[in-house]
Amino acid sequence: MADFSAKDVQALRKATDVGMMEAKKALTENGGDFDAAAQWLRERGLSKASAREDRDNSQGTVALAVSGASAALVELKSETDFAAKADDFVSLVNELAGMVAAEGEGAVEQKATAIEDLKLSKKENIELGSVIRFEAADGNLVDTYLHSQDGRGTNAVIVEGSGVDQELLHEIALHIAFAKPVALTRDEVSSEAIEKEREAALGVTKAEGKPEQAWEKIVEGRVNKWLSEKVLLEQGMFGDKETVAQKIGDGSIVRFAQVAIGG
Repeated sequence: MADFSAKDVQALRKATDVGMMEAKKALTENGGDFDAAAQWLRERGLSKASAREDRDNSQGTVALAVSGASAALVELKSETDFAAKADDFVSLVNELAGMVAAEGEGAVEQKATAIEDLKLSKKENIELGSVIRFEAADGNLVDTYLHSQDGRGTNAVIVEGSGVDQELLHEIALHIAFAKPVALTRDEVSSEAIEKEREAALGVTKAEGKPEQAWEKIVEGRVNKWLSEKVLLEQGMFGDKETVAQKIGDGSIVRFAQVAIGG
């Protein structure tokens, strides 16, 4: 007979939200092995953790790590900030980021069980979000910035530059965190997003009672202004007149990534 106690049954019930009989059967079927029993319940859809998968998980924690010329960003999503700022949650996402920086994006698969266990223990819809790794090309530099709040990362940036020194590249990373650009250049902004903004601008222009013959020019001006506020190279550094493109001069920003929790 499997070796487990009433306390083991209660612990499994608490972790998986199943009934006493289901928990006892799972432990019996798996020789008293807690982790195997929890997995056994998940595979049969008995664990209520599976029912959490449709619940909003826009909270979480984001972590950064650097290994040589590589930088990694990993987001672990949760339903509440309470879960996201817990020591075990923050520790796991930091470990994931370190693994990705050193080994590549596929390294997160090694921690699939740990993520599943966290989902069970927190009773929340916890899952991996963004997993991003930059490896700087020869001669390029990478820089990062992480804003933390209540002990957890909430806004993370990685940026790669060419012909830009480390100090200036870090300023750019700080700016990205502040300004939240959606693209590096206008060419990277989707035509759908631009068309949606154009339609909104036309609606505002009409509502203002502008003459019809002026609509096209006014709308284009508003769309251009919107693009300049969304595109990194056209944004004013920290809101000033000097743009990012002007600030870096002959240098270039190769790429950037940003994840902001709740944003």
